Amino acid sequence: MPSVAFAQEEATISSGDTAWMIVATVLVLFMTLPGLALFYAGLVRAKNVLSVLMQCFSICCIMTVLWVVYGYSLAAGEGGNFFGDFSKLFLKGVTVDAVSGTIPESVFVTFQMTFAIITPALIVGAFAERMKFSAVVLFTSIWFTFSYLPVWHMAWGGGLFANWSVIDFAGGTVVHINAGIAGLVACIMVGKRQGAFQEPIKPHNLPLTVIGASMLWVGWFGFNAGSQLAADGVAGMAMLVTQIATAASAATWMFIEWIRHGKASVLGIATGAVAGLVAITPASGSSGPMGAILIGVASACCCYIVAVIIKPSMKFDDSLDVFGVHGIGGIVGAVLTGVVAGEAFGGAGFGDGISSMGAQVWAQIKSVAVTIVWSGIVSIVTLFIVDKIVGLRVQSDDELRGLDLSDHDEQGYEI
Repeated sequence: MPSVAFAQEEATISSGDTAWMIVATVLVLFMTLPGLALFYAGLVRAKNVLSVLMQCFSICCIMTVLWVVYGYSLAAGEGGNFFGDFSKLFLKGVTVDAVSGTIPESVFVTFQMTFAIITPALIVGAFAERMKFSAVVLFTSIWFTFSYLPVWHMAWGGGLFANWSVIDFAGGTVVHINAGIAGLVACIMVGKRQGAFQEPIKPHNLPLTVIGASMLWVGWFGFNAGSQLAADGVAGMAMLVTQIATAASAATWMFIEWIRHGKASVLGIATGAVAGLVAITPASGSSGPMGAILIGVASACCCYIVAVIIKPSMKFDDSLDVFGVHGIGGIVGAVLTGVVAGEAFGGAGFGDGISSMGAQVWAQIKSVAVTIVWSGIVSIVTLFIVDKIVGLRVQSDDELRGLDLSDHDEQGYEI
C-alpha cells in the first residue's frame, strides 16, 4: 500500500545524516563560490580579475542546469562500465519522498551537483587570461558531458573502477586528475600568454588568493568528510586526515622554499595547502593520521617539482598550476591511497576482494592511467571542435588590454 511504502521510506532517513549532508553540500558550493573564484582572482593580473570570477560564476550556473537535465542520470544511473542511463533525465523520480541511503535523494543530488560545478571550474586556471569567454562556456559544457560524467560513473556509479575495487573516496580521479589533465591539454593547445617565461607575470592581489585558499580549506571538510554520506566515524576520520595532510603539505612547501631561496612565500604556503587537500581527497575515507602525513609531504614535493621546476623548463603556460597542483596532486594521492589504506599505516583496509597492498596500488594505477587517457582525448577533441566553432583565443590586442574589458566591458578596479 502507498501509505505503508511511504512510512518505510521515511523510516530509512536519518535526521543526523541529513543535517550533516546539507551542511557538507553548502561547504562544497562555498569552495567554488567564493573560494576558488577568489583564489584564482588574486593570482591573475588586475586586468583579468573579473574574467576568472565571471568564468567560475557562470560555470556554477551552467553545470547546475546540465546536472539536472541529464548529468545526474548519465553519472549515477544504472548502465555499463562508462555511462549510466537515461532513467533520471530531468531528475525523474527525485521527489520529496525519494531516499538515497539514509538521506533524501534530493540532498544527494545537490551534494554531487557541487562536485560537478567545481571540477570544470578548476580547469579555468590553466588557460586564464587568454581564452575567449564563449570558448570557456562551450568547452566546459562539452567536457563535463564526455569526461566528467563517465569518470564519475566509472568510480562511483558501479562502472569500471568499481569493478577493479579502486578506492577513490572523494574524487582523486573524478575531480582532480580529470581536471588537471584537461588543464594541461588546454594550456598547450591555447598557447602561452604574451610574455610568458620572458617577463614576470605576477599575481595582482595575494591577500585575495590567501582568502580564497582558506575558504577552500574550510570547504574541503564538506568535500571529503561529506563523501561518507553519513555523520559517523569514517566522516570524523576523513575530517582529521584532511586537516593533517593539508597542514603537512603546506609546511613542507614552506620549508622547501625557505631552504632553496632563504625565504618562505605566502603564495607558496597557500599552494602547498591546496596540494595537500587535493592529494588526501581519494584517501580520506581509508587513510589514518600517519598515512595523511605521508600523503601531505609527498604531494608538496611532487607538486613543487612540477609547478616550479618542470613547468618553466618545458615552457607550458599552465597559468595557475592546475596540472601542477590538481593533476599531479591527484595522481600522487590516488596511487598512495593504495599504500595508506593498509593496516601498516593505520588505514581502514583495501577494496573488496583485494588482500595485498601491491594489488591495491596496481588497481589505483590503472584508474589513474584510464583517467589520464580519457580526459586527455576528450579535451583534445573538444578543444579542436570549439576552436572551429568560436575560436579558442582572444585577439592579441584584447589580451594586452585584459579580458575584463574585452570580454565583459567592465573593470575590477578604477584606474
